[in-house]
Amino acid sequence: MSNGEILLSVKLQVKIAQGLKAVSAAAWDACAGGAHSGDDEPRNPFVSHAFLSALEESGCVGAKSGWAPVHVLVEDEQENLLGAAPCYVKSHSQGEYVFDHSWADAYERAGGRYYPKLQVSVPFTPVTGPRLLVPDGPEAANVRAHLIAGLRALRDQIGASSIHATFVQEADLAAMTAEGFLRRDDQQFHWFNDGYKSFEDFLGALASRKRKAIRRERRDALANGIAIEWVTGKDITEAHWDAFFAFYMDTGSRKWGRPYLNRRFFSLIGERMAERVLLVMAKRDGRHIAGAINFIGDKRLYGRNWGCIEDHPFLHFEVCYYQAIDFAIAHGLERVEAGAQGEHKLTRGYRPVITSSAHDIADPGLRRAIEAYLEQERRYVSEAAEELSEATPFRQEQDV
Repeated sequence: MSNGEILLSVKLQVKIAQGLKAVSAAAWDACAGGAHSGDDEPRNPFVSHAFLSALEESGCVGAKSGWAPVHVLVEDEQENLLGAAPCYVKSHSQGEYVFDHSWADAYERAGGRYYPKLQVSVPFTPVTGPRLLVPDGPEAANVRAHLIAGLRALRDQIGASSIHATFVQEADLAAMTAEGFLRRDDQQFHWFNDGYKSFEDFLGALASRKRKAIRRERRDALANGIAIEWVTGKDITEAHWDAFFAFYMDTGSRKWGRPYLNRRFFSLIGERMAERVLLVMAKRDGRHIAGAINFIGDKRLYGRNWGCIEDHPFLHFEVCYYQAIDFAIAHGLERVEAGAQGEHKLTRGYRPVITSSAHDIADPGLRRAIEAYLEQERRYVSEAAEELSEATPFRQEQDV
């Protein structure tokens, strides 16, 4: 496979790029910046050229990572970029947050070969967003169709078992399922800003027992002389990155065994998109002891990674959840997305939200088995979300 190889060519050309160095940042971001469908699905920083290229240039993807970039591009006859899909050849199922290990095991026990597979996603980032980066306009549907056809052509060319588009926004999900992709649902917990003027205003919407519990957690988190600071934009220094990376490595090594991101990656995003980064740092006795990295979207705050070198009660909740709420209220953001999983977020004012992915399986037998499984899984996820929605800490009218 050669870089820039044409996969399909009719009126529009479908090509691949084995890395974003081969793609103009301005052209890519013009596609990514327009790839959203209304106010309910705003742009996010993770599909930007700056973020994705930082993953590549730092070596977090590519090389021996098991994430080989094969971005699918749609161009017109003058080679103007009209659409793109961030895509990777995967030799494993790590760093995706949508788990298909059981599919791989079952297929390989039956004599099939599950890897390589194609992953249309932002590596290591369980955040819903555009996966078919196509600006709105009269050609949008046609460009999406070409991207899907290009993904399937690439799958066939490299002998991949499947295509997996994860954390897909609704417009792309509709386009993919219309073309025969299977829908898979999961659940996260997000905080919604219902016009709050302050954190106390938000607490006023909760049942009295929950209000008291959160106030106590916030007080106890800072009881040992801990101070919190927000650092963003040009105020982020390499010293901040050094401190945060130490937190990330300590927690990541214990949680995953091998953290996905390296130190170079954080320097690169600090150089290229610091205005989109919020570090929430906790300091005690003159040194940083914990921190969380968030990315600032146009209407949402995205909490990503956290770590610490000292353990203090409730400090994780303060740094990751409550400070994110404070920042969102202060800056008029509509939502906080605090990452994958975590029912413990529910009692802290975060609400269940369905997330979705789309899967195209080449083998008919494997596809039938997965389709049947996903029908049951979707029902379970929907029922669980309904039950959890009834268990939110928000007060009833009679509770003051």
